[in-house]
Amino acid sequence: MGPHPAVAAIRLAVRRVLHDVLTEFHRDGGPGGLDRPADEAGRPAPAASRYAEAGAAGRPARPDRPALSDRPALSDRPPLPDRPAAPLVLVACSGGADSMALASALAFEARKLDVRAGGITVDHNLQPGSGLRAAEVVTRLAAMDLDPVEAVAVHVGREGGPEAAARDARYAALDAAAERHGAAAVLLGHTRDDQAETVLLGLARGSGIRSLSGMAAASGPAGRYRRPFLQLDRQTARKACLVQSIPVWDDPHNIDPAYTRSRLRHEGLPALEKALGKGVVEALARTAQLSRDDADALDTWAAEAELAVRDETGGLECAKLYVLPPAVRRRVLRRAVIEAGAPAGSLFARHLEEVDRLITGWRGQRAINLPGRVEARRQGGRLVIRQS
Repeated sequence: MGPHPAVAAIRLAVRRVLHDVLTEFHRDGGPGGLDRPADEAGRPAPAASRYAEAGAAGRPARPDRPALSDRPALSDRPPLPDRPAAPLVLVACSGGADSMALASALAFEARKLDVRAGGITVDHNLQPGSGLRAAEVVTRLAAMDLDPVEAVAVHVGREGGPEAAARDARYAALDAAAERHGAAAVLLGHTRDDQAETVLLGLARGSGIRSLSGMAAASGPAGRYRRPFLQLDRQTARKACLVQSIPVWDDPHNIDPAYTRSRLRHEGLPALEKALGKGVVEALARTAQLSRDDADALDTWAAEAELAVRDETGGLECAKLYVLPPAVRRRVLRRAVIEAGAPAGSLFARHLEEVDRLITGWRGQRAINLPGRVEARRQGGRLVIRQS
C-alpha cells in the first residue's frame, strides 16, 4: 500500500523541486558541471563516454598530454577542490503544519536523490518562550536526519509595520544561513491559501499587476527560495502531518486579529466564500499565475524599450517615452528611478504617476521629489532622474 494521498502529494511537490535544483546544480558548476557536456536529459555525461567519443572522432594526439592509457584512472585522481558532492537544500521551518510537512517531505525525498538536506528555524523573539520552541523545532528536524540544523535568533524592527518587519528580519536570517552553509536552495512552506491571501492584500492596497501576481515559485538571489506547495492547499499539509504523527505548533499570531493577514484568513476569505461560493482560493491562485505571466512579459518589453528611448548620452527622451503604452512606460520609469537610488520598497504607484505626468501632462511642473533623495525633472525634452 502506498502512502496517504496527502503525504504522496507533498512528496511529489518536493521531488519536482529537488530535480530542478539538481539540474541547475550540475549545469552551473556542481561535480563535473563546469566541464562536462550534458546528455539529452540535462545530466553531465560520464567521463568515460567522453574519452570514447574523443577517440572515435579520430582527434590527433597532443604531444603535450599523455596518452589516455597512461593517464591515472578517474578513481585514482584526487577530488577537485571546492566541489561539494551534492547540493545542500535547507527547509525554513517554523514548526507549523506547512513547514513541518515540507521538512518531512524533504527528508524523505533527499534520501532517494543525490541531495543533502538541512533545516533552519528563525526565532523572532516576539513571544514568551520563543527560544524554547525554536529548540524543539531543531530537535524535531534533527530527528528527521536533517543536517545541518540550526535555530537563528533575530531582532525584529518596526519599519513597515510588524508583519513586514518580521518578514524582513526572517529573510535576512535565511539569506545569511544559506550563504553560511553554501545552500543551493531554501524551501518555504507557502501554500495555495497563502497565495490567495497575498493576492487579496495586493488588491486591497490598489497595487499593480506585479503585486497581484503573488509569490513566485522561485525567488530571491539566483532563485534561492523555492515554494513547492503553491499548488497545494493548507489542509493537505496539515493532513500529511496528522497521518505521519508529526507534532506541529500553531502560532497564536496566526489567529490574532491585530494582524491584517490573520483577519483576512479568518474573516475575509470565509466571507468571500460564503458570498461567492467555494473555489475562491483556487481562483485567486490562478489569477496570481496569470498576472505573473503578464507581468513578466511587460517587464521584458520594458527592458527592451528602455534601450530605445535613451539618447546617445544615456538620457531618457520624453517624446519616445510618450508613445509607449502606459504599462510599459511606467516600468521604464520605475527602473530608472530605482537605478538612480530610490529604494524599491518605498516607491509606490503615486510616485510613478507624478513622474509619468512629466511625460504625458507637461505644464512646466517643478521637479518631483522621490524616496531616497531622488528627484525627477523634465529638462530640454529629456527626463533627468538623479539624487539631489
